[in-house]
Amino acid sequence: MSNRIKVLLVDDHAVVRQGYRRLIEMHSDIEVVAEAEDASSGYQAFKLCKPDVVVVDVSMPGRGGIDLVRQIRQLDPDARVLIFTMHASATYAQQAFRAGARGYVTKSSPPDVLVSAIRSVFGGRPALCAEINEVIATSRLCSDPSPVEELSPREFEVLRMILEAKTTDEIASSFNLSPKTVANYHYEIKSKLGVRSDIELVYLCMRQGLVQPVSADAS
Repeated sequence: MSNRIKVLLVDDHAVVRQGYRRLIEMHSDIEVVAEAEDASSGYQAFKLCKPDVVVVDVSMPGRGGIDLVRQIRQLDPDARVLIFTMHASATYAQQAFRAGARGYVTKSSPPDVLVSAIRSVFGGRPALCAEINEVIATSRLCSDPSPVEELSPREFEVLRMILEAKTTDEIASSFNLSPKTVANYHYEIKSKLGVRSDIELVYLCMRQGLVQPVSADAS
C-alpha cells in the first residue's frame, strides 16, 4: 500500500495539468491519482478517488474553483483543498478560505512552493505563498474593507461569471439553478455592493482588482 500523498489536479488546461503532474511526481512522496478539467468532473473525481489533497484552479469554464471547494467541503468537511491560480488577489484568497480551502498559491510562485504547499495542507497546516501573504497584509492596512468580502462564496462565483459576460441562462446552467434564482443572486450581489447597475458593478470590481481594464492599444 502506497504511503504517498494522493493528489487530484483540477485545471481546465490539459497542457498545464501535464506540467504540474511532472513537477509533482518528481517527488517520491507525492503522486497524482486523477485529473479533471472543470468543477463538475473535479467533484466526481473527488468522490471516486478520495484524494488526500485537491489542487484546484480558480478560473474554469462554468462553475469555478471556489464553488468546487465549497461543494467538496460540504461533502467532506475534512477535505484538504489547495488553490493554485494566477489570481494574486486578497479578495480571491479570502473567498477561497471562506469556502473551505486550506491553502492558496499563485502560479507565478517558484515550483517548489506548490510542492511544499501540498505537504503543508496534507499535514493540516495552512499554506500561503509569499505573494499572497504580502497582498493580504497590504489589504489589511487599508482602513476600508472591500465590500466584496460581504459576498458568500456562491455569490462571489456568480459575480465572477457576470464579469466574464456570461448570460443568466449560462450561469443558471452551470450551477443547475433556475434563471430566476440567478437573477435573484444578481440583484443581491448589487445590493450588497451598493451599486445600481452592471456598469457600476464592473467599475467597482475594477477598483477591487477583480477586472483588468482593457488597454487602449489592445488588438
